[in-house]
Amino acid sequence: MRILPLTIPLLILLLALQVQESPHGSDLEISCSVCHSPEGWELDREIYSFDHNSTKLPLEGQHTSIDCKLCHPTLVFSDAGIECSDCHTDMHYQTVGFDCARCHTAESWIVNNITDIHRQSRFPLQGPHLLAECLDCHPSASLLRFEPLRIECIDCHQDDYTAATSPNHVQGNISTDCLECHSMNAFTWGGAGFNHFFFPLTEGHAVFDCNKCHTGGDYSNTSSDCFSCHQADFNNTTNPNHITAEIPTDCMECHTTLPGWKPAGFTMHDAIFPLTQGHAFNECNRCHTGGDYSNTSSDCFSCHQADYNNTSNPNHVTAEMSTDCMECHTTLPEWKPAEFPIHDGQFFPIYSGKHKGEWDDCLDCHTNLGNYAQFTCIDCHEHNRTKMDDKHSGEEDYQYNSPACLECHPTGDHD
Repeated sequence: MRILPLTIPLLILLLALQVQESPHGSDLEISCSVCHSPEGWELDREIYSFDHNSTKLPLEGQHTSIDCKLCHPTLVFSDAGIECSDCHTDMHYQTVGFDCARCHTAESWIVNNITDIHRQSRFPLQGPHLLAECLDCHPSASLLRFEPLRIECIDCHQDDYTAATSPNHVQGNISTDCLECHSMNAFTWGGAGFNHFFFPLTEGHAVFDCNKCHTGGDYSNTSSDCFSCHQADFNNTTNPNHITAEIPTDCMECHTTLPGWKPAGFTMHDAIFPLTQGHAFNECNRCHTGGDYSNTSSDCFSCHQADYNNTSNPNHVTAEMSTDCMECHTTLPEWKPAEFPIHDGQFFPIYSGKHKGEWDDCLDCHTNLGNYAQFTCIDCHEHNRTKMDDKHSGEEDYQYNSPACLECHPTGDHD
């Protein structure tokens, strides 16, 4: 009986020693029964109820199926870190930082969002860079090393710059800032990706053979003055002859960049002779037939003598009309409307008085195109001859014909 009292304290001491020697360390505060059963100290999966998601590292993806000892090799749970690098060797040799979660997830080491990841870097992938292989820019990528790179175009494209011949970038002293001429979104070095903003390549200048303008081989000093490229066009032009006409060499005074130099507007012509209405045409030879553009007369008759001679309504020659066309005509096409203003003062008022607006054509009164001195009133004024004879019975020298009417009615009035 004396042995029993001695045994109980000994058992208590052994149990205390056993608690202190727990392989999980002294910080573990959960019951052993959460993971173990009386069957033994091996992890009993049937009763295991510990919620790992309540810790600083919730289990996700591949972490839900691995052996606990891979993360807890000492079985002292408080020794385990929560950073990826605490368990995983940095295969990138610190070339991409320490935050594995920027690229990887717990599901797999495979990276499926390289483009999104690159957007967070100093060099977002755009245009053809979206399709480039990692090795094209990161030659050590096969070793999983992604050393930081410079981000200027020339850093990768020095060979393209050096090998370019149209234009020769080296001889032409072209800037090594590729973005001055090329677009990062273009898939070729020319065409739509070529930015020639300092001299728009539009319309007649829409050419992509650089040598057509840059003939000297130095692309940094090519003049933007039209004449520097188009002197031969200036010298060879005959309609008009730019040299003899002493036309300015500033091509933009008359031309746009449309192909064929047309349409062209000689704006200074209006100060010399306005090209408006009937004169609004661009065929210089219609007026400048002699080839001398500096001595062409501005007198209407010098150009329109044939019109004057061939006109029959009225016949300008037989009617001895003035050769100063502006006395009757404006510059409206077809010579109409036209007025003969001296008609009112020298002959008979047709633009004023009762006849204003009552006629349409000279032939209304002048039925004989060969002689405008002849005219008739009764073609318009259809009088009853008997009535007119009775009304004028007391008038001396009364005759029923137009000259007689004019003698008594010089202004067309009844009285």
